[in-house]
Amino acid sequence: MWIAPERRGLGRWIAPGLALAAGAVVAVVLAADGRGETALIALGVLAGYAAHLGYRRNEPTLPISEAFGTGHRARAHLKSAAMTGDVLTAAIVAAVVVQGLRGADITPYAWLAALAGVVYTLSALFGGRGL
Repeated sequence: MWIAPERRGLGRWIAPGLALAAGAVVAVVLAADGRGETALIALGVLAGYAAHLGYRRNEPTLPISEAFGTGHRARAHLKSAAMTGDVLTAAIVAAVVVQGLRGADITPYAWLAALAGVVYTLSALFGGRGL
């Protein structure tokens, strides 16, 4: 069976791998500092972010739905909404890491990261493509 080069390359796994590696490093640093619970939460957040990046690694373009209309404006709106979600998710993940390394409370950011993960999972399940 022929497999397209873009489907078999390891290049699409770089971002998820880096996110997971960063999670492991942050968890080790926090655990070495005696903050085991924070280390596990930070590792969980970054592992979830790596799963999100891994799930989306093969998406060449975003699916278009009737909710956004049709044509160029619909694609622009959908891509803008997706980019906004991606940037906000990355900011929440970064806040968990920074606050965790500073020794501050990460609970509000961990809840936001969990909410982002649940919303994304539900929208992927019920948005037509499925997990």
